Amino acid sequence: MSREHEKPYAITRVLNHNVVLVEEPETKQEIVLFGKGIGFGAKPGNAIPAHDPRVEKRFRLESESHQKQYQTILSQVDPAVVGIAEEIIALVASEITPKLNEHVHVALPDHIQFAIYRLKNGMEIINPFLFEIQSLYAKEYALAKRAAEMIKKAFGQDIPESEIGFLALHIHSAISYMPVSKTVQFTNMINELVNIIEQKTGITIERSTVDYVRLITHLRFAVDRIRQQKSIQNPLLDRVKTMIPEAYQLASELAAHISSRLEMAVPEDEIGYMAMHVFRLLQQQP
Repeated sequence: MSREHEKPYAITRVLNHNVVLVEEPETKQEIVLFGKGIGFGAKPGNAIPAHDPRVEKRFRLESESHQKQYQTILSQVDPAVVGIAEEIIALVASEITPKLNEHVHVALPDHIQFAIYRLKNGMEIINPFLFEIQSLYAKEYALAKRAAEMIKKAFGQDIPESEIGFLALHIHSAISYMPVSKTVQFTNMINELVNIIEQKTGITIERSTVDYVRLITHLRFAVDRIRQQKSIQNPLLDRVKTMIPEAYQLASELAAHISSRLEMAVPEDEIGYMAMHVFRLLQQQP
């Protein structure tokens, strides 16, 4: 079918100047359109051409359960909050990947509304994983800072770093298809592994150092590989066992903790790499 003959969308709801909900003429399904100024002066029932040059992003919820949940969000959450959430989602789609977990359209506006409520009512938002989030998910955190500015501009509410961290988790969840609860669990496990290293060696690892960032970054990728059962070869494994046995023993204890948390085996090659990173860390300590 040529573009000239495609039927226009019908606006069902205007969320803000840049986000509208429209009904697709063919499917009768509601989809989200994002584009600068697309909602300015628009009203429900207005038509938008199928190939309006202002449209930068189109989001369609394929899952029936997500469609129902989104309708619930639209009835319970301030439309302006849903609009800002969709703008943030469009930003993530542009900056990182257009292939996002569609659950973010439900989870993010719900989270933002509750965060604004808590901040306006003076309820402190505590984020015990802030430094880890900043280090492990630097790209997501950078976008979350931009999202916080968008929220501040729309609602006049300062967004503290702790909340920026939670926004980063939602962004990571959308691009990794891992639920926020799993990401929190994952980040917590990294924390537990660092605590085990500190307890067993009697050292305190300064959280702001390059050594710490390097360590938790390695642990993150190691845990990720183990979780996805991706094999990795370690040609130095035998030498690691004989030359740095104390580090290998500590790495074995870390592996046992990971194994109990993920309920899966940790390959010996992976333990060897963890031993090398633990040894390197211990060498850096004064």
